[in-house]
Amino acid sequence: MKSLTVLLFVTTLGLSLPCFSQTSKAKIQNSYITQTIENTYKQAQLEGVIDFQLFSDAYIAYKETLDRRKSLLTIIDYSKPSTEKRFYVVDLKKKQLVFNTYVAHGVNSGETVAKRFSNIINSRKTSLGTFLTDTTYYGSNGYSLRLDGLTSGVNDKARERYIVIHGADYANESFIKQHGYLGRSWGCPALPTKLSQEIIDTIKGGSVIYASA
Repeated sequence: MKSLTVLLFVTTLGLSLPCFSQTSKAKIQNSYITQTIENTYKQAQLEGVIDFQLFSDAYIAYKETLDRRKSLLTIIDYSKPSTEKRFYVVDLKKKQLVFNTYVAHGVNSGETVAKRFSNIINSRKTSLGTFLTDTTYYGSNGYSLRLDGLTSGVNDKARERYIVIHGADYANESFIKQHGYLGRSWGCPALPTKLSQEIIDTIKGGSVIYASA
């Protein structure tokens, strides 16, 4: 009876036992994140567009990226063939799908479907994991966006491999109509030329990219 009285007294004062406090906070936090993911997915009308589990994983990766500076989340679904629009940019603040287009994978990752991935220099394979966008520049592939790989051992050599986002003629829908699949890069997520600059200017400067297969 005394134990129950003490517990009720502690609760009344707004205090909590250490174990109870930690468990409750974790449950509340997980519940809040889950609810936020579900609400964002629904309001952005992503059902049937992006796999929910993929979106959930990408959102968690976004939240865990402390250096992010934009409420934009780019998702690349390499489980889909290159003939499908598998590159998505979601505005998490406005809860809107901003872009949905084609994206090329590395020449050594596979033909129509990317099946092999790498973090090795000169592998000419696509890398998975979480990236953070940085600055732009003009290079051999035109207007390009530098990426920093944040997933240790999976894509953290992105800078050394010169893995960047850029536009490419082989990433256009016309290439698919002619060849039956999208052209392939040396590991970079190459975009259709007519959209590449607009997309790059939208996501540059500290937004998160999550690539999965």
